[in-house]
Amino acid sequence: MTYLPINTPNPISNNPLTTATEQLPQRLFNRREIIPQRNDVLWRIERGTIRTLTWSEDGTFITLGYWGPGDLVGYPLSTVKPYQIECLTSVEVSIIPPHMWHEDLNALLCHIQQAEELLSIVHRKPISLRLWQFLVWLSQKFGCEVEQGKLIDLNITHQEIAEVLNTTRVTVTRLLQQFEEEGKMLRYKRRIVLCFPNQATKK
Repeated sequence: MTYLPINTPNPISNNPLTTATEQLPQRLFNRREIIPQRNDVLWRIERGTIRTLTWSEDGTFITLGYWGPGDLVGYPLSTVKPYQIECLTSVEVSIIPPHMWHEDLNALLCHIQQAEELLSIVHRKPISLRLWQFLVWLSQKFGCEVEQGKLIDLNITHQEIAEVLNTTRVTVTRLLQQFEEEGKMLRYKRRIVLCFPNQATKK
């Protein structure tokens, strides 16, 4: 299934310099593999899904972002320590050297905008609104239209959602069940379908 970002234009398709950079070296990574820590390159995602994360002194994971095709990730984009780039699926990336970073300015701007948007969601209250807004954000970035609404084409666990939203897995499970009972979402093959995403964005 193809990822269809809704709000963010694909910087690859809109970049007139793409043709000139098509011969960039590429690498393949497996699911759960960690992108090597290199400060001299950026990685442009051509296929797959990645999350960036750090962790606290007690070992609690803190998710910093979710990234898909067209997005740029890399250790030069963060000063957070520790910092890790994890592949959530099999991933194909192009390696962007420093002298070409300016050619992907749109993708760099999108990286900043998405990080700030996710940060604003994490601070929403109550937790039910925070979770719903996060689901809407995922549907806009990784969603595709289906008959019932918008399918979030991302295999994300309740624990991973809890790590993003600074809450517990039990709370996430309870609220997802509540959303399902209210008819706001349904499940399809271990995926989530939002039934009324447009109404959610108006809250």
